[in-house]
Amino acid sequence: MATTHDIVDTAVAAGNFSTLVTAVKAAGLVETLKGAGPFTVFAPTDAAFAKVPKATLEGLLADKAALTKVLTYHVVAGKVMAADVKAGHVKTVQGTDLAMATEGGVTVNGAKVVAADVAASNGVIHAIDTVLMPK
Repeated sequence: MATTHDIVDTAVAAGNFSTLVTAVKAAGLVETLKGAGPFTVFAPTDAAFAKVPKATLEGLLADKAALTKVLTYHVVAGKVMAADVKAGHVKTVQGTDLAMATEGGVTVNGAKVVAADVAASNGVIHAIDTVLMPK
């Protein structure tokens, strides 16, 4: 059965991505992530955002350019299901690479995928337990 919710609406409905949704809105990326895609989003859960120091998170939310850089670092063009993830490097929408590993479950730059293959009409979401920071 095809899903009718795009990545943003799917994240909202999931209920455990409220900080991510707030950040996406603050960065002005809602329209992008509602676009045709397809996109693969490694979405930090609210628990992942809770691990980020409060001052760092507040600083990011106040700096649209830096926030956009961090958020687009979590997005890869194309729809990649967990079973199709291969170990190695993959380029993000932000422009730099993520290191993918598949031993003992899928990890992205060491962040563990805690919920895989959350389908959306324009891609897929993989929930991760850590916010990824580009170098």
